Amino acid sequence: MNIFKTTLIVAAALMCTQSAIAIIDNPMTQAVIRAYDQQLRVNPKDHLTWFRRANEYYRHGEYLRALDDVNNALVYAPTDNSDGTRFQAYMLRAGIYNHIGQPEQALADLNSAVALDGQSMQAIYQRANTALELGDYENARQDYLKIQRMNTRSAEALIGLARVAVAQGDYNTATDLLSQSVSFAPNDPESYLQRAAVRKTMGDHNGAIEDILVAMSLNSNNRKAINALFDYGNTNYKATIDGLTAAIERVPGNGMYRYLRATIAQAHYNYLAAIEDFQTIIDHRLYNYHGLNASIARCQLGLSRYDEAMAQIDQAISASGGTVAEYYVVRSRIMRAQGRHDEAIAAASHAMILDREYVPGLIEMALNWVDKKDYEQAVAVLGEASMVDANNPEVYILRAWIHESFLNQPSAARSFYQQALDVEGFADTDVSSLRGFALMALGRTDEGDEWMNNILTTVPDNDGRNNYLGACYWIQRGEDDRALQCVERSLQAGYSDNHNWMDNTDGPVNAGALRDDLRFLRLMQSYNYIFGK
Repeated sequence: MNIFKTTLIVAAALMCTQSAIAIIDNPMTQAVIRAYDQQLRVNPKDHLTWFRRANEYYRHGEYLRALDDVNNALVYAPTDNSDGTRFQAYMLRAGIYNHIGQPEQALADLNSAVALDGQSMQAIYQRANTALELGDYENARQDYLKIQRMNTRSAEALIGLARVAVAQGDYNTATDLLSQSVSFAPNDPESYLQRAAVRKTMGDHNGAIEDILVAMSLNSNNRKAINALFDYGNTNYKATIDGLTAAIERVPGNGMYRYLRATIAQAHYNYLAAIEDFQTIIDHRLYNYHGLNASIARCQLGLSRYDEAMAQIDQAISASGGTVAEYYVVRSRIMRAQGRHDEAIAAASHAMILDREYVPGLIEMALNWVDKKDYEQAVAVLGEASMVDANNPEVYILRAWIHESFLNQPSAARSFYQQALDVEGFADTDVSSLRGFALMALGRTDEGDEWMNNILTTVPDNDGRNNYLGACYWIQRGEDDRALQCVERSLQAGYSDNHNWMDNTDGPVNAGALRDDLRFLRLMQSYNYIFGK
Protein backbone atom coordinates (compact mmCIF):
# COMPACT_ATOMS: atom_id res chain seq x y z
CA MET A 1 0.00 0.00 0.00
CA ASN A 2 1.39 3.43 -0.89
CA ILE A 3 1.89 6.17 1.70
CA PHE A 4 -0.99 8.28 0.35
CA LYS A 5 -3.48 5.43 0.73
CA THR A 6 -2.23 4.59 4.21
CA THR A 7 -2.59 8.24 5.23
CA LEU A 8 -6.17 8.28 3.99
CA ILE A 9 -7.02 5.21 6.08
CA VAL A 10 -5.53 6.73 9.22
CA ALA A 11 -7.28 10.06 8.57
CA ALA A 12 -10.60 8.29 8.05
CA ALA A 13 -10.08 6.36 11.28
CA LEU A 14 -9.41 9.58 13.16
CA MET A 15 -12.46 11.36 11.73
CA CYS A 16 -14.66 8.38 12.52
CA THR A 17 -13.26 8.23 16.04
CA GLN A 18 -13.76 11.91 16.84
CA SER A 19 -17.34 12.00 15.56
CA ALA A 20 -18.18 8.75 17.32
CA ILE A 21 -16.79 9.98 20.64
CA ALA A 22 -19.12 12.95 20.38
CA ILE A 23 -22.08 10.54 20.14
CA ILE A 24 -21.07 7.77 22.57
CA ASP A 25 -21.72 9.21 26.01
CA ASN A 26 -19.60 6.88 28.09
CA PRO A 27 -16.20 8.00 29.42
CA MET A 28 -14.82 4.47 29.59
CA THR A 29 -15.87 3.69 26.02
CA GLN A 30 -14.47 7.00 24.82
CA ALA A 31 -11.14 6.14 26.43
CA VAL A 32 -11.13 2.71 24.78
CA ILE A 33 -11.83 4.25 21.36
CA ARG A 34 -9.00 6.73 21.84
CA ALA A 35 -6.67 3.87 22.71
CA TYR A 36 -7.67 2.07 19.52
CA ASP A 37 -7.12 5.27 17.59
CA GLN A 38 -3.60 5.53 18.97
CA GLN A 39 -2.84 1.93 17.99
CA LEU A 40 -4.06 2.59 14.45
CA ARG A 41 -1.82 5.64 14.21
CA VAL A 42 1.11 3.38 14.90
CA ASN A 43 -0.03 0.51 12.69
CA PRO A 44 -2.93 1.16 10.29
CA LYS A 45 -2.76 -2.49 9.16
CA ASP A 46 -3.49 -3.87 12.64
CA HIS A 47 -6.47 -6.06 11.78
CA LEU A 48 -7.16 -6.98 15.42
CA THR A 49 -7.52 -3.33 16.41
CA TRP A 50 -9.84 -2.64 13.48
CA PHE A 51 -11.90 -5.65 14.53
CA ARG A 52 -11.99 -4.73 18.22
CA ARG A 53 -13.05 -1.17 17.51
CA ALA A 54 -15.73 -2.48 15.15
CA ASN A 55 -17.03 -4.60 18.02
CA GLU A 56 -17.06 -1.55 20.29
CA TYR A 57 -19.07 0.46 17.79
CA TYR A 58 -21.41 -2.47 17.25
CA ARG A 59 -22.12 -2.79 20.97
CA HIS A 60 -23.17 0.88 21.04
CA GLY A 61 -25.37 0.68 17.95
CA GLU A 62 -22.96 2.60 15.71
CA TYR A 63 -23.46 0.14 12.88
CA LEU A 64 -22.08 2.15 9.96
CA ARG A 65 -18.88 2.95 11.83
CA ALA A 66 -18.63 -0.70 12.84
CA LEU A 67 -19.06 -1.65 9.19
CA ASP A 68 -16.21 0.60 8.09
CA ASP A 69 -13.90 -0.88 10.69
CA VAL A 70 -14.75 -4.52 10.09
CA ASN A 71 -14.20 -3.98 6.36
CA ASN A 72 -10.68 -2.83 7.17
CA ALA A 73 -10.22 -5.79 9.50
CA LEU A 74 -11.04 -8.14 6.63
CA VAL A 75 -8.61 -6.34 4.33
CA TYR A 76 -5.69 -7.09 6.65
CA ALA A 77 -6.74 -10.31 8.46
CA PRO A 78 -4.89 -13.52 7.48
CA THR A 79 -6.70 -15.14 4.57
CA ASP A 80 -6.21 -18.59 6.09
CA ASN A 81 -8.07 -17.55 9.28
CA SER A 82 -5.02 -18.71 11.24
CA ASP A 83 -5.88 -16.56 14.24
CA GLY A 84 -9.67 -16.88 13.88
CA THR A 85 -10.19 -13.18 13.15
CA ARG A 86 -11.51 -13.60 9.62
CA PHE A 87 -14.28 -15.95 10.81
CA GLN A 88 -15.24 -13.58 13.63
CA ALA A 89 -15.18 -10.60 11.28
CA TYR A 90 -17.55 -12.30 8.85
CA MET A 91 -19.87 -13.09 11.74
CA LEU A 92 -19.73 -9.50 13.00
CA ARG A 93 -20.32 -8.04 9.56
CA ALA A 94 -23.28 -10.37 9.02
CA GLY A 95 -24.75 -9.07 12.28
CA ILE A 96 -24.23 -5.49 11.14
CA TYR A 97 -25.87 -6.15 7.77
CA ASN A 98 -28.87 -7.72 9.48
CA HIS A 99 -29.20 -4.70 11.77
CA ILE A 100 -29.14 -2.23 8.88
CA GLY A 101 -31.62 -4.23 6.80
CA GLN A 102 -29.31 -5.90 4.27
CA PRO A 103 -29.97 -9.63 4.81
CA GLU A 104 -28.62 -10.64 1.38
CA GLN A 105 -25.17 -9.30 2.28
CA ALA A 106 -25.48 -10.92 5.71
CA LEU A 107 -26.18 -14.28 4.10
CA ALA A 108 -23.09 -13.97 1.90
CA ASP A 109 -20.90 -13.33 4.95
CA LEU A 110 -22.49 -16.20 6.86
CA ASN A 111 -21.72 -18.50 3.92
CA SER A 112 -18.09 -17.34 4.14
CA ALA A 113 -18.05 -17.95 7.89
CA VAL A 114 -19.46 -21.48 7.52
CA ALA A 115 -16.90 -22.18 4.79
CA LEU A 116 -14.16 -21.33 7.30
CA ASP A 117 -15.71 -23.28 10.17
CA GLY A 118 -18.36 -25.79 9.15
CA GLN A 119 -18.85 -26.94 12.74
CA SER A 120 -19.86 -23.56 14.14
CA MET A 121 -23.43 -23.95 15.35
CA GLN A 122 -23.67 -20.19 15.82
CA ALA A 123 -22.79 -19.50 12.18
CA ILE A 124 -25.13 -22.19 10.88
CA TYR A 125 -27.96 -20.99 13.12
CA GLN A 126 -27.57 -17.37 12.03
CA ARG A 127 -27.43 -18.49 8.40
CA ALA A 128 -30.64 -20.47 8.87
CA ASN A 129 -32.39 -17.46 10.46
CA THR A 130 -31.25 -15.16 7.66
CA ALA A 131 -32.31 -17.61 4.95
CA LEU A 132 -35.71 -17.87 6.63
CA GLU A 133 -36.04 -14.09 6.63
CA LEU A 134 -35.26 -14.06 2.93
CA GLY A 135 -37.92 -16.71 2.23
CA ASP A 136 -35.41 -19.44 1.39
CA TYR A 137 -37.29 -22.00 3.45
CA GLU A 138 -35.58 -25.15 2.20
CA ASN A 139 -32.04 -23.97 2.92
CA ALA A 140 -33.20 -22.64 6.29
CA ARG A 141 -34.74 -26.04 7.07
CA GLN A 142 -31.57 -27.88 6.05
CA ASP A 143 -29.47 -25.69 8.36
CA TYR A 144 -31.82 -26.19 11.30
CA LEU A 145 -31.70 -29.95 10.68
CA LYS A 146 -27.89 -29.74 10.59
CA ILE A 147 -27.94 -28.08 14.02
CA GLN A 148 -30.30 -30.78 15.26
CA ARG A 149 -27.86 -33.49 14.12
CA MET A 150 -25.06 -31.70 15.95
CA ASN A 151 -27.18 -31.33 19.11
CA THR A 152 -30.22 -33.59 19.32
CA ARG A 153 -31.63 -31.52 22.20
CA SER A 154 -31.33 -28.15 20.51
CA ALA A 155 -34.50 -26.17 21.27
CA GLU A 156 -33.30 -23.48 18.85
CA ALA A 157 -33.31 -25.99 15.99
CA LEU A 158 -36.86 -27.08 16.82
CA ILE A 159 -38.06 -23.48 17.08
CA GLY A 160 -36.41 -22.74 13.73
CA LEU A 161 -38.06 -25.75 12.09
CA ALA A 162 -41.38 -24.66 13.58
CA ARG A 163 -40.94 -21.19 12.08
CA VAL A 164 -40.27 -22.75 8.69
CA ALA A 165 -43.42 -24.87 9.05
CA VAL A 166 -45.47 -21.78 9.94
CA ALA A 167 -44.08 -19.90 6.96
CA GLN A 168 -45.17 -22.79 4.75
CA GLY A 169 -48.62 -22.98 6.35
CA ASP A 170 -48.07 -26.32 8.10
CA TYR A 171 -49.42 -25.39 11.54
CA ASN A 172 -49.86 -28.98 12.76
CA THR A 173 -46.16 -29.72 12.30
CA ALA A 174 -45.28 -26.39 13.85
CA THR A 175 -47.41 -27.16 16.92
CA ASP A 176 -45.73 -30.55 17.42
CA LEU A 177 -42.26 -29.03 17.07
CA LEU A 178 -43.07 -26.26 19.55
CA SER A 179 -44.27 -28.81 22.12
CA GLN A 180 -41.03 -30.75 21.72
CA SER A 181 -38.96 -27.60 22.21
CA VAL A 182 -40.64 -26.84 25.54
CA SER A 183 -40.23 -30.44 26.71
CA PHE A 184 -36.45 -30.07 26.44
CA ALA A 185 -36.38 -27.30 29.07
CA PRO A 186 -39.77 -27.09 30.82
CA ASN A 187 -38.38 -24.95 33.66
CA ASP A 188 -36.66 -22.40 31.43
CA PRO A 189 -38.70 -19.20 30.80
CA GLU A 190 -36.93 -18.77 27.46
CA SER A 191 -38.56 -21.98 26.15
CA TYR A 192 -42.00 -20.49 26.60
CA LEU A 193 -41.02 -17.06 25.23
CA GLN A 194 -39.66 -18.67 22.08
CA ARG A 195 -42.83 -20.68 21.67
CA ALA A 196 -44.93 -17.57 22.32
CA ALA A 197 -43.18 -15.70 19.51
CA VAL A 198 -43.97 -18.47 17.02
CA ARG A 199 -47.52 -18.89 18.27
CA LYS A 200 -48.04 -15.19 17.70
CA THR A 201 -47.09 -15.55 14.04
CA MET A 202 -49.58 -18.44 13.83
CA GLY A 203 -52.35 -16.21 15.15
CA ASP A 204 -52.63 -18.33 18.31
CA HIS A 205 -52.83 -15.27 20.55
CA ASN A 206 -54.33 -17.03 23.57
CA GLY A 207 -51.56 -19.63 23.47
CA ALA A 208 -48.89 -16.96 23.08
CA ILE A 209 -50.18 -14.96 26.07
CA GLU A 210 -50.37 -18.15 28.13
CA ASP A 211 -46.73 -18.93 27.32
CA ILE A 212 -45.60 -15.43 28.29
CA LEU A 213 -47.42 -15.74 31.61
CA VAL A 214 -45.88 -19.17 32.23
CA ALA A 215 -42.45 -17.62 31.62
CA MET A 216 -43.30 -14.95 34.18
CA SER A 217 -44.49 -17.54 36.68
CA LEU A 218 -41.07 -19.20 36.41
CA ASN A 219 -39.29 -15.86 36.87
CA SER A 220 -41.44 -12.90 37.89
CA ASN A 221 -38.56 -10.50 37.22
CA ASN A 222 -38.00 -11.68 33.66
CA ARG A 223 -37.79 -8.36 31.83
CA LYS A 224 -38.03 -10.03 28.43
CA ALA A 225 -41.34 -11.66 29.39
CA ILE A 226 -42.74 -8.40 30.75
CA ASN A 227 -41.73 -6.53 27.60
CA ALA A 228 -43.28 -9.25 25.45
CA LEU A 229 -46.54 -8.89 27.35
CA PHE A 230 -46.61 -5.11 26.91
CA ASP A 231 -45.78 -5.49 23.22
CA TYR A 232 -48.71 -7.87 22.93
CA GLY A 233 -50.92 -5.31 24.67
CA ASN A 234 -50.03 -2.83 21.95
CA THR A 235 -50.98 -5.18 19.12
CA ASN A 236 -53.77 -7.27 20.65
CA TYR A 237 -55.15 -5.55 23.73
CA LYS A 238 -58.16 -7.84 24.24
CA ALA A 239 -56.17 -11.09 24.11
CA THR A 240 -53.65 -9.65 26.58
CA ILE A 241 -56.28 -8.53 29.06
CA ASP A 242 -58.21 -11.80 28.70
CA GLY A 243 -55.04 -13.80 29.35
CA LEU A 244 -54.19 -11.77 32.45
CA THR A 245 -57.77 -12.03 33.70
CA ALA A 246 -57.64 -15.83 33.41
CA ALA A 247 -54.32 -15.85 35.27
CA ILE A 248 -55.76 -13.66 38.05
CA GLU A 249 -58.75 -15.98 38.39
CA ARG A 250 -56.39 -18.91 38.83
CA VAL A 251 -54.14 -17.10 41.31
CA PRO A 252 -56.14 -14.17 42.78
CA GLY A 253 -53.41 -13.33 45.27
CA ASN A 254 -50.76 -12.73 42.59
CA GLY A 255 -50.21 -8.99 42.69
CA MET A 256 -47.90 -9.00 39.68
CA TYR A 257 -50.62 -10.18 37.28
CA ARG A 258 -53.06 -7.60 38.59
CA TYR A 259 -50.44 -4.86 38.40
CA LEU A 260 -49.62 -5.76 34.81
CA ARG A 261 -53.30 -5.78 33.87
CA ALA A 262 -53.77 -2.38 35.49
CA THR A 263 -50.68 -0.90 33.84
CA ILE A 264 -51.64 -2.18 30.39
CA ALA A 265 -55.21 -0.92 30.86
CA GLN A 266 -53.90 2.50 31.88
CA ALA A 267 -51.53 2.63 28.89
CA HIS A 268 -54.54 2.00 26.64
CA TYR A 269 -56.79 4.61 28.27
CA ASN A 270 -59.09 2.15 30.03
CA TYR A 271 -58.85 4.18 33.20
CA LEU A 272 -61.74 2.73 35.20
CA ALA A 273 -60.42 -0.83 34.95
CA ALA A 274 -56.90 0.37 35.78
CA ILE A 275 -58.06 2.26 38.87
CA GLU A 276 -59.99 -0.78 40.12
CA ASP A 277 -56.93 -3.03 39.85
CA PHE A 278 -54.51 -0.50 41.35
CA GLN A 279 -56.89 0.10 44.25
CA THR A 280 -57.34 -3.64 44.81
CA ILE A 281 -53.58 -4.03 45.06
CA ILE A 282 -53.46 -1.26 47.68
CA ASP A 283 -56.49 -2.52 49.64
CA HIS A 284 -55.21 -6.10 49.80
CA ARG A 285 -51.63 -4.99 50.40
CA LEU A 286 -50.35 -7.03 47.48
CA TYR A 287 -47.73 -4.34 46.95
CA ASN A 288 -46.66 -1.34 48.96
CA TYR A 289 -45.42 1.09 46.33
CA HIS A 290 -46.03 4.83 45.95
CA GLY A 291 -46.15 4.39 42.17
CA LEU A 292 -49.61 2.84 42.59
CA ASN A 293 -50.98 6.12 43.91
CA ALA A 294 -49.26 8.03 41.13
CA SER A 295 -50.81 5.71 38.53
CA ILE A 296 -54.27 6.22 40.02
CA ALA A 297 -53.65 9.98 39.93
CA ARG A 298 -52.85 9.84 36.22
CA CYS A 299 -56.03 7.85 35.57
CA GLN A 300 -58.16 10.23 37.64
CA LEU A 301 -56.63 13.16 35.76
CA GLY A 302 -57.62 11.50 32.49
CA LEU A 303 -61.17 11.14 33.80
CA SER A 304 -61.19 14.85 34.79
CA ARG A 305 -61.55 13.92 38.47
CA TYR A 306 -59.09 16.53 39.54
CA ASP A 307 -59.69 16.55 43.31
CA GLU A 308 -59.32 12.77 43.51
CA ALA A 309 -56.22 12.94 41.32
CA MET A 310 -54.67 15.58 43.58
CA ALA A 311 -55.23 13.47 46.70
CA GLN A 312 -53.53 10.48 45.06
CA ILE A 313 -50.53 12.37 43.71
CA ASP A 314 -49.98 14.12 47.03
CA GLN A 315 -49.92 10.72 48.71
CA ALA A 316 -47.41 9.45 46.12
CA ILE A 317 -45.18 12.51 46.65
CA SER A 318 -45.29 12.07 50.42
CA ALA A 319 -44.57 8.34 50.27
CA SER A 320 -41.65 8.84 47.89
CA GLY A 321 -40.09 11.57 50.03
CA GLY A 322 -40.60 14.11 47.25
CA THR A 323 -37.80 12.68 45.12
CA VAL A 324 -39.65 11.80 41.89
CA ALA A 325 -39.78 14.57 39.28
CA GLU A 326 -42.56 12.88 37.34
CA TYR A 327 -44.95 13.14 40.30
CA TYR A 328 -44.55 16.90 40.44
CA VAL A 329 -45.27 17.11 36.72
CA VAL A 330 -48.52 15.21 37.29
CA ARG A 331 -49.33 17.59 40.16
CA SER A 332 -48.64 20.56 37.90
CA ARG A 333 -50.92 19.18 35.18
CA ILE A 334 -53.76 18.69 37.68
CA MET A 335 -53.39 22.20 39.06
CA ARG A 336 -53.21 23.70 35.58
CA ALA A 337 -56.45 21.89 34.68
CA GLN A 338 -58.00 23.45 37.78
CA GLY A 339 -56.82 26.92 36.80
CA ARG A 340 -54.34 27.12 39.71
CA HIS A 341 -51.55 28.46 37.52
CA ASP A 342 -49.17 29.86 40.15
CA GLU A 343 -49.27 26.61 42.13
CA ALA A 344 -48.86 24.65 38.90
CA ILE A 345 -45.70 26.62 38.10
CA ALA A 346 -44.36 25.94 41.60
CA ALA A 347 -44.95 22.18 41.13
CA ALA A 348 -43.29 22.18 37.70
CA SER A 349 -40.36 24.16 39.14
CA HIS A 350 -39.91 21.52 41.82
CA ALA A 351 -39.77 18.85 39.11
CA MET A 352 -37.06 20.80 37.31
CA ILE A 353 -35.05 21.16 40.52
CA LEU A 354 -35.06 17.37 40.80
CA ASP A 355 -34.18 16.79 37.13
CA ARG A 356 -33.28 19.74 34.94
CA GLU A 357 -33.30 17.61 31.79
CA TYR A 358 -36.65 15.88 32.34
CA VAL A 359 -38.38 16.69 29.03
CA PRO A 360 -42.01 16.17 30.22
CA GLY A 361 -41.19 18.60 33.04
CA LEU A 362 -39.80 21.15 30.59
CA ILE A 363 -42.91 20.82 28.42
CA GLU A 364 -45.20 21.26 31.41
CA MET A 365 -43.26 24.30 32.57
CA ALA A 366 -43.56 25.83 29.09
CA LEU A 367 -47.32 25.25 29.01
CA ASN A 368 -47.61 26.93 32.38
CA TRP A 369 -45.78 29.96 31.01
CA VAL A 370 -48.23 29.99 28.09
CA ASP A 371 -51.10 30.09 30.58
CA LYS A 372 -49.34 33.00 32.30
CA LYS A 373 -48.98 34.68 28.87
CA ASP A 374 -45.19 34.76 29.17
CA TYR A 375 -44.63 33.37 25.69
CA GLU A 376 -40.95 34.25 25.40
CA GLN A 377 -40.23 32.27 28.55
CA ALA A 378 -42.28 29.38 27.19
CA VAL A 379 -40.31 29.14 23.94
CA ALA A 380 -37.04 29.46 25.87
CA VAL A 381 -37.95 26.46 28.02
CA LEU A 382 -39.00 24.47 24.94
CA GLY A 383 -35.64 25.38 23.41
CA GLU A 384 -33.99 23.63 26.37
CA ALA A 385 -36.25 20.62 25.80
CA SER A 386 -35.23 20.37 22.14
CA MET A 387 -31.56 20.42 23.13
CA VAL A 388 -32.15 17.55 25.56
CA ASP A 389 -34.28 15.54 23.10
CA ALA A 390 -33.74 16.65 19.52
CA ASN A 391 -36.01 13.88 18.22
CA ASN A 392 -39.21 14.90 19.97
CA PRO A 393 -41.72 16.25 17.43
CA GLU A 394 -44.10 17.46 20.15
CA VAL A 395 -41.53 20.00 21.32
CA TYR A 396 -41.14 21.53 17.84
CA ILE A 397 -44.88 21.60 17.24
CA LEU A 398 -45.47 23.39 20.54
CA ARG A 399 -42.75 25.91 19.72
CA ALA A 400 -44.33 26.49 16.31
CA TRP A 401 -47.78 26.91 17.88
CA ILE A 402 -46.55 29.58 20.30
CA HIS A 403 -44.70 31.52 17.60
CA GLU A 404 -47.74 31.35 15.31
CA SER A 405 -50.58 31.91 17.78
CA PHE A 406 -49.10 34.30 20.32
CA LEU A 407 -45.90 35.91 19.04
CA ASN A 408 -47.04 36.66 15.47
CA GLN A 409 -43.89 35.11 14.05
CA PRO A 410 -45.11 32.96 11.12
CA SER A 411 -41.62 32.41 9.67
CA ALA A 412 -40.33 30.99 12.95
CA ALA A 413 -43.46 28.86 13.23
CA ARG A 414 -42.91 27.39 9.77
CA SER A 415 -39.31 26.62 10.64
CA PHE A 416 -40.31 24.67 13.73
CA TYR A 417 -43.08 22.80 11.94
CA GLN A 418 -40.47 21.78 9.37
CA GLN A 419 -38.16 20.61 12.17
CA ALA A 420 -41.00 18.43 13.44
CA LEU A 421 -41.14 16.85 9.97
CA ASP A 422 -37.37 16.37 9.90
CA VAL A 423 -37.27 14.35 13.13
CA GLU A 424 -35.90 10.88 12.45
CA GLY A 425 -36.79 7.51 13.88
CA PHE A 426 -40.56 7.49 13.26
CA ALA A 427 -42.22 5.09 10.84
CA ASP A 428 -44.85 6.46 8.46
CA THR A 429 -47.49 4.62 10.48
CA ASP A 430 -46.35 5.99 13.85
CA VAL A 431 -49.01 8.42 15.02
CA SER A 432 -46.65 9.79 17.69
CA SER A 433 -44.75 11.66 14.99
CA LEU A 434 -47.76 14.04 14.67
CA ARG A 435 -46.59 14.45 11.09
CA GLY A 436 -50.00 15.21 9.65
CA PHE A 437 -50.51 18.20 11.97
CA ALA A 438 -47.20 19.74 10.94
CA LEU A 439 -48.00 19.19 7.25
CA MET A 440 -51.42 20.78 7.69
CA ALA A 441 -49.89 23.82 9.42
CA LEU A 442 -47.47 24.21 6.51
CA GLY A 443 -50.31 24.16 4.00
CA ARG A 444 -49.36 20.73 2.65
CA THR A 445 -52.85 19.43 3.30
CA ASP A 446 -52.83 16.70 0.63
CA GLU A 447 -49.81 15.11 2.30
CA GLY A 448 -51.32 15.58 5.74
CA ASP A 449 -54.60 14.00 4.67
CA GLU A 450 -52.74 11.06 3.14
CA TRP A 451 -50.77 10.53 6.35
CA MET A 452 -53.87 10.61 8.55
CA ASN A 453 -55.87 8.37 6.21
CA ASN A 454 -52.98 5.89 6.22
CA ILE A 455 -52.91 5.88 10.02
CA LEU A 456 -56.65 5.34 10.30
CA THR A 457 -56.94 2.65 7.63
CA THR A 458 -53.79 0.56 8.12
CA VAL A 459 -52.90 0.80 11.82
CA PRO A 460 -55.04 -1.24 14.24
CA ASP A 461 -56.58 1.11 16.80
CA ASN A 462 -56.84 -1.09 19.89
CA ASP A 463 -57.55 1.74 22.30
CA GLY A 464 -59.03 4.57 20.23
CA ARG A 465 -56.06 6.93 20.45
CA ASN A 466 -55.48 7.00 16.70
CA ASN A 467 -59.09 7.95 16.09
CA TYR A 468 -58.92 10.58 18.84
CA LEU A 469 -56.05 12.20 16.96
CA GLY A 470 -58.00 11.71 13.74
CA ALA A 471 -60.87 13.68 15.27
CA CYS A 472 -58.44 16.45 16.27
CA TYR A 473 -57.00 16.50 12.76
CA TRP A 474 -60.19 16.44 10.71
CA ILE A 475 -62.00 19.06 12.76
CA GLN A 476 -59.11 21.43 12.12
CA ARG A 477 -59.35 20.60 8.42
CA GLY A 478 -63.01 21.61 8.52
CA GLU A 479 -64.13 18.04 7.87
CA ASP A 480 -66.76 17.88 10.64
CA ASP A 481 -68.38 14.61 9.54
CA ARG A 482 -65.04 12.83 9.29
CA ALA A 483 -64.07 14.17 12.70
CA LEU A 484 -67.29 12.90 14.27
CA GLN A 485 -66.80 9.47 12.70
CA CYS A 486 -63.40 9.35 14.36
CA VAL A 487 -64.93 10.43 17.68
CA GLU A 488 -67.41 7.56 17.59
CA ARG A 489 -64.79 4.98 16.61
CA SER A 490 -62.51 6.23 19.37
CA LEU A 491 -65.24 6.02 22.01
CA GLN A 492 -66.26 2.57 20.77
CA ALA A 493 -62.67 1.42 21.30
CA GLY A 494 -62.83 2.72 24.89
CA TYR A 495 -60.69 5.87 24.71
CA SER A 496 -61.75 7.28 28.08
CA ASP A 497 -59.46 10.31 28.42
CA ASN A 498 -62.18 12.83 29.27
CA HIS A 499 -59.52 15.47 29.99
CA ASN A 500 -58.39 15.30 26.38
CA TRP A 501 -61.93 15.21 25.02
CA MET A 502 -63.34 18.08 27.08
CA ASP A 503 -60.64 20.16 28.77
CA ASN A 504 -57.26 19.97 27.09
CA THR A 505 -56.26 23.03 25.05
CA ASP A 506 -52.51 22.40 24.83
CA GLY A 507 -50.95 23.19 21.48
CA PRO A 508 -52.56 22.68 18.09
CA VAL A 509 -53.42 19.01 18.75
CA ASN A 510 -56.66 19.01 20.72
CA ALA A 511 -60.41 18.46 20.33
CA GLY A 512 -61.39 21.99 21.36
CA ALA A 513 -63.12 22.84 18.08
CA LEU A 514 -65.55 19.94 18.60
CA ARG A 515 -66.84 21.02 21.98
CA ASP A 516 -69.55 23.34 20.68
CA ASP A 517 -70.98 20.71 18.33
CA LEU A 518 -74.15 19.14 19.74
CA ARG A 519 -73.47 15.93 17.81
CA PHE A 520 -70.15 15.57 19.64
CA LEU A 521 -71.75 16.24 23.01
CA ARG A 522 -74.45 13.64 22.32
CA LEU A 523 -71.78 11.08 21.47
CA MET A 524 -69.94 11.83 24.70
CA GLN A 525 -73.20 11.43 26.59
CA SER A 526 -74.01 8.10 24.94
CA TYR A 527 -70.61 6.71 25.96
CA ASN A 528 -70.50 8.25 29.43
CA TYR A 529 -70.17 4.79 30.99
CA ILE A 530 -66.52 4.54 29.88
CA PHE A 531 -65.84 7.66 31.97
CA GLY A 532 -67.62 6.26 35.04
CA LYS A 533 -70.51 8.73 34.81
